[in-house]
Amino acid sequence: MNSDRNRDATDRNPHASARNPTPDRNPGPAATNTTPTAAATAPTPAPTDWPLDRTYAGPTGDVAWAALGPEDAPPVVLVHGTPFSSYVWRGPARALAGRYRVYVWDLPGYGASAKHPGQDVTLAAQAKVLAGLLDHWGLDQPAVVAHDFGGCVALRALLLHGARYERLALVDPVALAPWGSPTYRHLGAHADVFAALPPALHEALVREYLRSASHRGLHPATLDRLAAPWCTPDGQPAFYRQIEQNDQRFTDEIQGRYGELDLPVLICWGTRDTWIPVDRGHELAKLIPGAELRLIEGAGHLAQEDAPAELTAALGEFLGTGRR
Repeated sequence: MNSDRNRDATDRNPHASARNPTPDRNPGPAATNTTPTAAATAPTPAPTDWPLDRTYAGPTGDVAWAALGPEDAPPVVLVHGTPFSSYVWRGPARALAGRYRVYVWDLPGYGASAKHPGQDVTLAAQAKVLAGLLDHWGLDQPAVVAHDFGGCVALRALLLHGARYERLALVDPVALAPWGSPTYRHLGAHADVFAALPPALHEALVREYLRSASHRGLHPATLDRLAAPWCTPDGQPAFYRQIEQNDQRFTDEIQGRYGELDLPVLICWGTRDTWIPVDRGHELAKLIPGAELRLIEGAGHLAQEDAPAELTAALGEFLGTGRR
């Protein structure tokens, strides 16, 4: 049984065809935890409603993370996408923690994790961070659940970096070309210009961007929480940095290998996803041997917010299949 090593409308649609954490007391052998020496590299303070209370010193900056549930329970790793953070997994994570050891983390450059100029936040780099985290946590074959471009991250770690999963669930993933709307590409091509927007204009852009991910509408408090990490002096340039660095080549490099996947795969897709249309879910399911496609009725791209009960039920059923 694995356990912790540490005990203690289209242009609006970016994917359409667009407190500091406490360092681990017992770092795993794959990493050494350090205290940031500059404000630019320090993780953004995390609200107490979703505290990521540990850090992993990754190759591209400190990663804020937490684990929920019994230490000796089967491990499940949740991976978020853009422009989100692990906060979108709070409901499913807490529900699954009754039966599993659930690991949540903010990718470097997102949420409460480190953000700094020159940071490599490409999908290629994030996949290496995930592989390193699994080693740091001492997880040989966890179940992995990944959303949005977290899907690409999880697939790259599996296909290119030696990560091993017991099973994989993909939720509205970025996995197939083409992706990236004209607006998304424009933001990335002029990241330095948008990073210099007056803060109020930047915040308005971020909030509208986030709203477009939900079909049913985000609760104001949820919208505030998702926007907050991007509306700080280090968060504003980080927002455009990650758009600038995201590139379709990172999915092109692995798309031809999906037929090699030899593990249980569940694909969940919101039927009202305007960022990545549901037909991509059907296409992806045909490319992965034995994959099951589960449609989440009435959900947009953020199924975690639009249909949390339905998504959690689908994930719980999938994770429990074949277990005693």
